[in-house]
Amino acid sequence: MLKMRPVGIIGTGKYVPEKVLTNADLEKMVETSDEWIVSRTGIRERHIAAPDQATSDLAYEAAVQALASANLAAEDLDLIVVATVTPDMSFPSTACILQDKLGAKKAAAFDLSAACSGFVYGLASATSFIQTGMYNNALVIGADTLSRITDYTDRNTCVLFGDGAGAVILGEVPEGRGFKSFDLGAEGTGGSLLKIEGGGSRLPASQASIEAKKHFIQMNGREVFKFAVRVMGTATDDVLNKAGITKEDIDLFIPHQANIRIIQSAMERLNLPEEKCVINVDKYANTSAASIPLALVEAAEQGRMKEGDTVVMVGFGGGLTWGASVLVW
Repeated sequence: MLKMRPVGIIGTGKYVPEKVLTNADLEKMVETSDEWIVSRTGIRERHIAAPDQATSDLAYEAAVQALASANLAAEDLDLIVVATVTPDMSFPSTACILQDKLGAKKAAAFDLSAACSGFVYGLASATSFIQTGMYNNALVIGADTLSRITDYTDRNTCVLFGDGAGAVILGEVPEGRGFKSFDLGAEGTGGSLLKIEGGGSRLPASQASIEAKKHFIQMNGREVFKFAVRVMGTATDDVLNKAGITKEDIDLFIPHQANIRIIQSAMERLNLPEEKCVINVDKYANTSAASIPLALVEAAEQGRMKEGDTVVMVGFGGGLTWGASVLVW
């Protein structure tokens, strides 16, 4: 029987664009208020990519940091996985564009589309490659430029989203460390609740699709909220059971940063104190696949994780999808 190698995070990096869009700025664009946004979402500001920045540019900055953190060169990478719903273009993949920018000549590269759950899906995929010995070092990035697909005349959605990228390098770690379990899932019946209709083979870009705003995010906020509250709890329970541990063993909880109310409901269900939870939705808003890695990297930079700590990451997103993982740091 094949012995599985222990796989964990050996390097981290993050990047957010310089431009900040505050709630006060949005008050001038649509009928909303800072008080309304903060009370319902917890968001105070978000970062917005410059006109000449694409998803691969954000991913590149985070990747360079992660490689330096892991003391690796781009040539050491065997695999690049980019989780995104805002690729530079339909193809080639953003991962291939990034591979070229980095000079990671021997790395296989592909994009992964699981919306806000994408980073955890990417971790699970890359971990499997390394566990079996097929590859040694993998770069996993969650990166999105949601400002490109946000309708800034729709006050229900334009307050929610921001741009950013978070990156990790996965490699073999000492016994007892690394990823202990994953829980991935999908509920395709809810696909219509969070979508972009235009631009694919079902509804190619046309004058009519553009005028009908089919290339922007459409969301049934109430139903997505209900799904998120439910699945954040069940996915966490399932991934803890797979790892053979309980919620009392959690040292740090890193949820998808979509809405403070969803995060708080998950903390209540798990009976977790706020000091065990990473919350930065106020600074970055919902950055989709970048959300969890941004929170993870920020927590690492702040020294909130020490060796041996049990870290749980859990996200949900369009698809509808969810993903959770247990990691011993």
